[in-house]
Amino acid sequence: MEIPVIDFSKLNGDKRGDTMALLHKACEKWGCFMVENHEIDTQLMEKVKKLINAYYEENLKESFYQSEIAKRLEKQQNTSDIDWESAFFIWHRPTSNINEIPNLSQELCETMDEYIAQLLKLAEKLSELMSENVDYMKKAFSGSKGPAVGTKVAKYPECPRPELVKGLREHTDAGGIILLLQDDKVPGLEFFKDGNWVQIPPSKNNAIFVNTGDQVEVLTNGLYKSVVHRVMPHKNGSRISIATFYNPIGDAIISPAPKLLYPTNFHFGDYLKLYGTTKFAEKAPRFESMKNMTNAHKNILPSN
Repeated sequence: MEIPVIDFSKLNGDKRGDTMALLHKACEKWGCFMVENHEIDTQLMEKVKKLINAYYEENLKESFYQSEIAKRLEKQQNTSDIDWESAFFIWHRPTSNINEIPNLSQELCETMDEYIAQLLKLAEKLSELMSENVDYMKKAFSGSKGPAVGTKVAKYPECPRPELVKGLREHTDAGGIILLLQDDKVPGLEFFKDGNWVQIPPSKNNAIFVNTGDQVEVLTNGLYKSVVHRVMPHKNGSRISIATFYNPIGDAIISPAPKLLYPTNFHFGDYLKLYGTTKFAEKAPRFESMKNMTNAHKNILPSN
Protein backbone atom coordinates (compact mmCIF):
# COMPACT_ATOMS: atom_id res chain seq x y z
CA MET A 1 0.00 0.00 0.00
CA GLU A 2 1.32 3.43 -0.91
CA ILE A 3 0.42 6.38 1.28
CA PRO A 4 -1.41 9.31 -0.37
CA VAL A 5 0.67 12.16 -1.80
CA ILE A 6 -0.84 15.66 -1.81
CA ASP A 7 0.66 17.98 -4.43
CA PHE A 8 0.12 21.53 -3.19
CA SER A 9 0.95 22.95 -6.61
CA LYS A 10 -2.41 21.62 -7.84
CA LEU A 11 -4.51 23.56 -5.33
CA ASN A 12 -4.68 26.72 -7.44
CA GLY A 13 -5.76 25.23 -10.75
CA ASP A 14 -8.41 23.01 -12.27
CA LYS A 15 -7.09 20.07 -10.18
CA ARG A 16 -8.12 21.70 -6.90
CA GLY A 17 -11.30 19.63 -6.52
CA ASP A 18 -9.45 16.37 -7.07
CA THR A 19 -6.69 17.43 -4.68
CA MET A 20 -9.18 18.36 -1.95
CA ALA A 21 -10.93 15.02 -2.40
CA LEU A 22 -7.59 13.23 -2.09
CA LEU A 23 -6.79 15.16 1.11
CA HIS A 24 -10.16 14.24 2.59
CA LYS A 25 -9.68 10.57 1.72
CA ALA A 26 -6.14 10.60 3.16
CA CYS A 27 -7.38 12.03 6.49
CA GLU A 28 -10.39 9.70 6.59
CA LYS A 29 -8.80 6.43 5.46
CA TRP A 30 -5.15 6.83 6.40
CA GLY A 31 -4.64 9.57 8.99
CA CYS A 32 -1.38 10.42 7.21
CA PHE A 33 -0.02 11.59 3.87
CA MET A 34 2.95 13.19 2.11
CA VAL A 35 2.93 16.83 1.02
CA GLU A 36 4.92 17.80 -2.06
CA ASN A 37 5.55 21.28 -3.50
CA HIS A 38 4.87 22.85 -0.11
CA GLU A 39 7.00 25.96 -0.87
CA ILE A 40 9.27 25.51 2.15
CA ASP A 41 12.86 26.33 1.18
CA THR A 42 14.48 22.93 0.53
CA GLN A 43 17.99 24.29 1.13
CA LEU A 44 16.79 25.47 4.54
CA MET A 45 15.38 22.00 5.26
CA GLU A 46 18.72 20.40 4.34
CA LYS A 47 20.54 22.85 6.60
CA VAL A 48 18.24 21.99 9.52
CA LYS A 49 18.97 18.27 9.11
CA LYS A 50 22.70 18.87 8.73
CA LEU A 51 22.91 21.00 11.89
CA ILE A 52 20.76 18.62 13.94
CA ASN A 53 22.89 15.66 12.86
CA ALA A 54 26.04 17.54 13.83
CA TYR A 55 24.52 18.50 17.20
CA TYR A 56 23.68 14.86 17.90
CA GLU A 57 27.19 13.67 17.00
CA GLU A 58 28.85 16.32 19.16
CA ASN A 59 26.53 16.39 22.18
CA LEU A 60 24.23 13.35 22.44
CA LYS A 61 25.68 10.28 20.74
CA GLU A 62 28.29 9.32 23.32
CA SER A 63 25.95 9.80 26.30
CA PHE A 64 23.21 7.78 24.57
CA TYR A 65 25.41 4.70 24.15
CA GLN A 66 26.37 5.02 27.83
CA SER A 67 22.75 5.41 28.96
CA GLU A 68 20.61 2.96 30.89
CA ILE A 69 18.70 2.23 27.67
CA ALA A 70 21.87 1.04 25.93
CA LYS A 71 22.99 -0.93 28.99
CA ARG A 72 19.65 -2.76 29.24
CA LEU A 73 19.83 -3.74 25.58
CA GLU A 74 23.43 -4.88 25.94
CA LYS A 75 22.47 -7.09 28.88
CA GLN A 76 19.38 -8.28 26.98
CA GLN A 77 17.17 -7.20 29.87
CA ASN A 78 13.47 -6.30 29.46
CA THR A 79 13.20 -3.60 26.78
CA SER A 80 9.42 -3.55 26.34
CA ASP A 81 9.08 -0.22 28.22
CA ILE A 82 11.93 1.75 26.62
CA ASP A 83 12.52 3.51 23.30
CA TRP A 84 15.78 3.37 21.35
CA GLU A 85 15.67 7.12 20.87
CA SER A 86 17.73 10.20 21.65
CA ALA A 87 15.42 13.21 21.68
CA PHE A 88 14.75 16.71 22.98
CA PHE A 89 11.81 19.10 22.63
CA ILE A 90 11.77 22.71 21.45
CA TRP A 91 8.80 24.94 22.20
CA HIS A 92 8.10 27.67 19.61
CA ARG A 93 4.61 29.04 20.43
CA PRO A 94 3.22 30.64 22.51
CA THR A 95 6.73 31.08 23.98
CA SER A 96 10.08 29.66 22.87
CA ASN A 97 12.59 27.74 24.96
CA ILE A 98 15.14 27.24 22.20
CA ASN A 99 17.76 29.42 23.90
CA GLU A 100 17.50 27.32 27.08
CA ILE A 101 18.57 24.04 25.45
CA PRO A 102 22.21 23.28 26.25
CA ASN A 103 24.87 23.68 23.55
CA LEU A 104 22.56 24.69 20.70
CA SER A 105 24.59 26.96 18.44
CA GLN A 106 23.31 30.36 17.42
CA GLU A 107 23.30 29.13 13.83
CA LEU A 108 21.10 26.16 14.72
CA CYS A 109 18.68 28.33 16.72
CA GLU A 110 18.34 30.86 13.92
CA THR A 111 18.00 28.16 11.26
CA MET A 112 15.33 26.32 13.26
CA ASP A 113 13.38 29.54 13.86
CA GLU A 114 13.45 30.32 10.14
CA TYR A 115 12.32 26.80 9.26
CA ILE A 116 9.46 26.87 11.79
CA ALA A 117 8.26 30.23 10.45
CA GLN A 118 7.89 28.68 6.99
CA LEU A 119 6.47 25.41 8.33
CA LEU A 120 3.77 27.27 10.25
CA LYS A 121 2.43 28.66 7.00
CA LEU A 122 2.03 25.09 5.77
CA ALA A 123 0.35 24.02 9.02
CA GLU A 124 -2.08 26.94 8.82
CA LYS A 125 -2.83 26.11 5.19
CA LEU A 126 -3.51 22.48 6.10
CA SER A 127 -5.90 23.48 8.88
CA GLU A 128 -7.73 25.74 6.42
CA LEU A 129 -7.99 22.98 3.82
CA MET A 130 -9.21 20.45 6.39
CA SER A 131 -11.76 23.00 7.55
CA GLU A 132 -13.04 23.29 3.99
CA ASN A 133 -13.61 19.54 4.01
CA VAL A 134 -14.80 19.45 7.63
CA ASP A 135 -16.15 22.81 8.75
CA TYR A 136 -15.39 24.25 12.23
CA MET A 137 -12.06 22.49 12.84
CA LYS A 138 -9.77 25.48 12.27
CA LYS A 139 -11.31 27.39 15.19
CA ALA A 140 -9.71 25.04 17.70
CA PHE A 141 -6.24 25.95 16.41
CA SER A 142 -6.71 29.66 15.75
CA GLY A 143 -8.30 30.93 18.96
CA SER A 144 -7.43 34.21 20.63
CA LYS A 145 -4.06 32.83 21.77
CA GLY A 146 -3.20 31.02 18.54
CA PRO A 147 -1.86 27.49 18.31
CA ALA A 148 0.69 25.78 20.54
CA VAL A 149 3.68 24.72 18.47
CA GLY A 150 6.63 22.55 19.44
CA THR A 151 9.16 20.28 17.77
CA LYS A 152 10.44 16.92 18.92
CA VAL A 153 13.95 16.49 17.56
CA ALA A 154 14.90 12.82 17.58
CA LYS A 155 17.65 10.52 16.42
CA TYR A 156 17.16 6.77 16.26
CA PRO A 157 20.78 5.60 16.59
CA GLU A 158 22.28 2.54 15.00
CA CYS A 159 21.08 -0.38 17.09
CA PRO A 160 23.15 -3.55 17.69
CA ARG A 161 20.04 -5.67 18.45
CA PRO A 162 17.09 -4.10 16.60
CA GLU A 163 15.00 -7.25 17.07
CA LEU A 164 14.92 -6.64 20.84
CA VAL A 165 13.67 -3.05 21.07
CA LYS A 166 11.49 -0.42 19.38
CA GLY A 167 12.84 2.93 18.26
CA LEU A 168 9.55 4.36 19.51
CA ARG A 169 6.73 2.20 20.80
CA GLU A 170 3.25 2.04 19.25
CA HIS A 171 1.13 5.12 20.01
CA THR A 172 -1.13 7.81 18.58
CA ASP A 173 -0.25 11.50 18.86
CA ALA A 174 -2.11 13.60 21.42
CA GLY A 175 -2.47 16.83 19.50
CA GLY A 176 -3.59 18.19 16.16
CA ILE A 177 -1.49 18.23 12.97
CA ILE A 178 2.00 16.74 13.00
CA LEU A 179 4.46 17.78 10.28
CA LEU A 180 7.54 15.60 9.96
CA LEU A 181 10.85 16.41 8.32
CA GLN A 182 12.40 12.96 8.24
CA ASP A 183 15.44 11.10 7.04
CA ASP A 184 15.91 10.80 3.28
CA LYS A 185 17.86 7.52 3.52
CA VAL A 186 17.09 5.50 6.66
CA PRO A 187 13.53 4.09 7.02
CA GLY A 188 11.83 3.00 10.22
CA LEU A 189 8.51 4.84 10.55
CA GLU A 190 5.51 2.50 10.32
CA PHE A 191 1.74 3.14 10.49
CA PHE A 192 -0.90 0.55 11.33
CA LYS A 193 -3.60 0.27 8.67
CA ASP A 194 -6.17 -2.44 8.01
CA GLY A 195 -4.43 -4.89 10.31
CA ASN A 196 -0.98 -4.40 8.80
CA TRP A 197 2.08 -2.30 9.53
CA VAL A 198 2.76 -0.04 6.53
CA GLN A 199 6.32 1.17 6.12
CA ILE A 200 6.65 4.89 5.44
CA PRO A 201 9.54 5.40 3.03
CA PRO A 202 12.24 8.03 3.61
CA SER A 203 11.17 11.43 2.29
CA LYS A 204 12.47 12.20 -1.17
CA ASN A 205 12.92 15.80 -2.34
CA ASN A 206 12.17 16.96 1.21
CA ALA A 207 8.49 16.12 1.08
CA ILE A 208 6.81 16.76 4.44
CA PHE A 209 5.09 13.78 6.03
CA VAL A 210 1.86 14.71 7.85
CA ASN A 211 -0.29 12.79 10.29
CA THR A 212 -3.30 13.77 12.36
CA GLY A 213 -3.53 13.46 16.14
CA ASP A 214 -6.20 12.59 18.70
CA GLN A 215 -7.68 16.10 18.79
CA VAL A 216 -8.43 16.03 15.06
CA GLU A 217 -10.25 12.73 15.57
CA VAL A 218 -12.35 14.27 18.35
CA LEU A 219 -13.00 17.53 16.47
CA THR A 220 -14.21 15.62 13.40
CA ASN A 221 -16.28 13.20 15.47
CA GLY A 222 -14.15 10.29 14.33
CA LEU A 223 -14.31 11.09 10.62
CA TYR A 224 -10.58 11.81 10.49
CA LYS A 225 -8.47 9.31 12.42
CA SER A 226 -5.37 9.45 14.55
CA VAL A 227 -3.49 6.34 13.55
CA VAL A 228 -1.25 4.10 15.63
CA HIS A 229 2.38 4.32 14.54
CA ARG A 230 5.85 3.31 15.68
CA VAL A 231 9.51 3.61 14.77
CA MET A 232 11.70 0.57 14.18
CA PRO A 233 15.45 0.82 14.82
CA HIS A 234 18.13 -0.24 12.35
CA LYS A 235 21.45 -1.97 12.74
CA ASN A 236 23.20 -0.06 9.96
CA GLY A 237 21.61 3.36 10.01
CA SER A 238 20.90 6.31 12.29
CA ARG A 239 17.56 7.95 11.47
CA ILE A 240 16.73 11.63 11.96
CA SER A 241 13.19 12.79 12.79
CA ILE A 242 12.13 16.43 13.22
CA ALA A 243 8.43 16.34 14.11
CA THR A 244 6.60 19.63 14.62
CA PHE A 245 3.30 19.54 16.50
CA TYR A 246 0.67 22.10 15.52
CA ASN A 247 -1.70 21.83 18.48
CA PRO A 248 -4.53 23.70 20.15
CA ILE A 249 -3.46 25.90 23.05
CA GLY A 250 -3.63 24.15 26.42
CA ASP A 251 -6.89 25.81 27.53
CA ALA A 252 -8.58 25.48 24.13
CA ILE A 253 -12.04 23.94 24.45
CA ILE A 254 -12.26 20.81 22.32
CA SER A 255 -15.68 19.67 21.16
CA PRO A 256 -16.96 17.65 18.20
CA ALA A 257 -19.87 18.70 16.06
CA PRO A 258 -22.61 17.95 15.38
CA LYS A 259 -22.94 14.51 17.03
CA LEU A 260 -21.51 14.10 20.51
CA LEU A 261 -20.01 10.65 20.05
CA TYR A 262 -16.66 11.78 21.39
CA PRO A 263 -15.85 13.62 24.65
CA THR A 264 -16.95 17.23 24.50
CA ASN A 265 -15.93 20.55 26.03
CA PHE A 266 -12.66 19.46 27.62
CA HIS A 267 -9.45 21.43 27.94
CA PHE A 268 -6.65 20.20 25.71
CA GLY A 269 -4.28 20.66 28.66
CA ASP A 270 -6.28 18.13 30.71
CA TYR A 271 -6.05 15.67 27.84
CA LEU A 272 -2.28 16.13 27.67
CA LYS A 273 -1.95 15.29 31.38
CA LEU A 274 -3.83 12.03 30.83
CA TYR A 275 -1.89 11.31 27.63
CA GLY A 276 1.39 11.65 29.52
CA THR A 277 0.66 8.50 31.51
CA THR A 278 -1.19 6.55 28.80
CA LYS A 279 0.70 7.43 25.58
CA PHE A 280 1.48 3.83 24.69
CA ALA A 281 -1.99 2.51 25.55
CA GLU A 282 -5.17 2.44 23.44
CA LYS A 283 -6.70 5.88 22.78
CA ALA A 284 -10.36 4.80 23.26
CA PRO A 285 -10.06 4.55 27.08
CA ARG A 286 -8.54 8.05 27.08
CA PHE A 287 -11.56 9.39 25.22
CA GLU A 288 -13.84 7.60 27.69
CA SER A 289 -11.94 9.04 30.64
CA MET A 290 -12.34 12.54 29.22
CA LYS A 291 -16.08 11.91 28.79
CA ASN A 292 -16.35 10.82 32.42
CA MET A 293 -14.30 13.78 33.59
CA THR A 294 -16.43 16.34 31.77
CA ASN A 295 -19.67 14.64 32.83
CA ALA A 296 -18.55 14.59 36.48
CA HIS A 297 -17.69 18.29 36.24
CA LYS A 298 -21.17 19.05 34.90
CA ASN A 299 -22.80 17.11 37.74
CA ILE A 300 -21.02 19.07 40.48
CA LEU A 301 -21.70 22.49 39.02
CA PRO A 302 -24.14 24.48 41.20
CA SER A 303 -27.60 24.94 39.73
CA ASN A 304 -29.07 28.41 39.26
